[in-house]
Amino acid sequence: MGMELHAENAGCAEMEIAEITDSDLFKLVRHALKSAIQGDPDQYEQLLRVMHPDEGVLPDVALLVTCLKALSGSVSCLDIVHHKSLIASILQMSMWNYGTDVMDALMEFNISLATSSGQYVDLCLEMLVSNFMPPDSFISLLNQPRGILRKGQVIDRVHSTLTYIAKLVPLSPLRLERMITERMPHIFTKEPLILIYVENMLKLESGAIGDLVGRTMLVAIMDKLIDLDVDIAWDDILQEDFTKGIFDMELGDLEWPMDDGQQNGDELQISWMERYFSGNLNAQKLDSLIVLTFEHLNICKESGRLSQVFHTLLQSFQQTVLMAYKSKFAQFVLFYACSLDPENCGRRFADTLFHKFKSSKYPEWRMSAVAYLASYLARAKFLPISFVAEYVESLLEWCSSYCSNQGGSINPKAHKEFYAGCQAMMYVLCFRMRSMLAIPRIRSRISKHIEDILRHPLSPLMVCLPSIVEEFLRLAKVTHLDVPDNVVSSNLLESELSMAFGGRERLDTFFPFDPCLLMKSDRFIRPNFVYWSMVRNSYDNDDDDDEGTSDEDDIEICTAGNGINIPNDGAARSYDQDLDEFGNKMSKMSITPKVAQWGELQSGRQMPSSLLPCPDSL
Repeated sequence: MGMELHAENAGCAEMEIAEITDSDLFKLVRHALKSAIQGDPDQYEQLLRVMHPDEGVLPDVALLVTCLKALSGSVSCLDIVHHKSLIASILQMSMWNYGTDVMDALMEFNISLATSSGQYVDLCLEMLVSNFMPPDSFISLLNQPRGILRKGQVIDRVHSTLTYIAKLVPLSPLRLERMITERMPHIFTKEPLILIYVENMLKLESGAIGDLVGRTMLVAIMDKLIDLDVDIAWDDILQEDFTKGIFDMELGDLEWPMDDGQQNGDELQISWMERYFSGNLNAQKLDSLIVLTFEHLNICKESGRLSQVFHTLLQSFQQTVLMAYKSKFAQFVLFYACSLDPENCGRRFADTLFHKFKSSKYPEWRMSAVAYLASYLARAKFLPISFVAEYVESLLEWCSSYCSNQGGSINPKAHKEFYAGCQAMMYVLCFRMRSMLAIPRIRSRISKHIEDILRHPLSPLMVCLPSIVEEFLRLAKVTHLDVPDNVVSSNLLESELSMAFGGRERLDTFFPFDPCLLMKSDRFIRPNFVYWSMVRNSYDNDDDDDEGTSDEDDIEICTAGNGINIPNDGAARSYDQDLDEFGNKMSKMSITPKVAQWGELQSGRQMPSSLLPCPDSL
């Protein structure tokens, strides 16, 4: 193929317009490289201007492609010192700014350079990673057909090149994973850019070199979710009312009547969520990243890789999420993964939490683990009732054994793990009591230990959150469960004793799987979630009648193989209330307590991001 070399477009002022062949241009490029080493930079500088034209001069695409191909065949002539500016100008080119011909030529050069010498590997990998994200000027095009097409063209070529280099340079994946984590965008990066970067990480995880770099990608993504999560301070969510905690709001499956000129239920719910997160850019980024992760988990399930991926997620959860102070949303990645595979992932998650509760070195970690376990067992609609009962019985046995080995009286600080275990047991029963007690063998096992535990001198009913205790006792009465009935109602959501065992971190008020307030993520969680309104309505009906349902009726409520089916009372709810009234009504549907005093948080300070062991536990 011949081509006409235009000095004006190429920036080669000294060269005359001439018809030259590709082979002639290859020779010209090699000569320019050798001349630069020998001290004659003229032709080398002309080559530089082809790669990086002067401002206002459009590149000659055909000349650029041919020169890149010539350089690909001449990498042995490149010197990292004498040709530093040329190498840099090529590796700094953004593929997003060019068509497929230039993209292919760039990738060919990248592969040739990376495989020619180890000193170029990092430079080539950095060039590929830098193309994970488009230039800022391209962001507005990402949702347009042209931008979507270009995105696919760039990402496909970047990943195929990374795979090719990994085959030829075996150590390159180790360098690549370090580079990707170090260059990961910070939490204040624009949402489209951080999303596309994480999308590339997930593509690597499921790609040809996923076995080599996949675990690092998943761990880094979970770390980024936590970074965004802890950056969302409580006052960002509470905004106007600091007496409402993040977990006060209960977004049940409400059926709102649709009248002319009125919003339907979903629209009202969206408006209510936007009240808490409108303008909070990091909450919106976190929401989008969690959804991206959910979609990846679905792909992993379809490809039979979910168990492998969940193993990494579970390790990351133990190292970061579990230790993060009152993580608000990141944990729902684990919840959703469990919903996709309850028998495997769902059980492994519960086993891990219970093991952490029994054996972790630090009391705060044990309390956090049992809070996660209780919230998971209470909220996961996909768990069979026999599964939930198994862990409730294990909690009862642990608490019973603890009572057998302990004397004395109430001491919230000395026995905080015990009180956390008792509160977890009561919390789960508040959600699952009817379904569990409807099965005689489960009722018998629960009744065997529960009264002795609650009547022990350690007095868990006096120490655990009054809001949980009172709800538990009320439901126990409805279901005819034998428990102490001499506890005086305080109508308090918390007490000095509960605050004492909860400690500085207030782990007594931590229920990590209370409803997800992220709008897009909620759509994935909602079908698999038990809302308090579902449970409370059925008990309210029994309370009004002052009699429970028969065992036969209750057993129909339990679907032993497919999780729990919470009955709906079917009562229509009035729409005639404004947004504030809607929020207040939602808060009454949750048994998760409000935090009466926020202390330092009322000054606008952010909560600490990790649980620190108390000095006496070290």
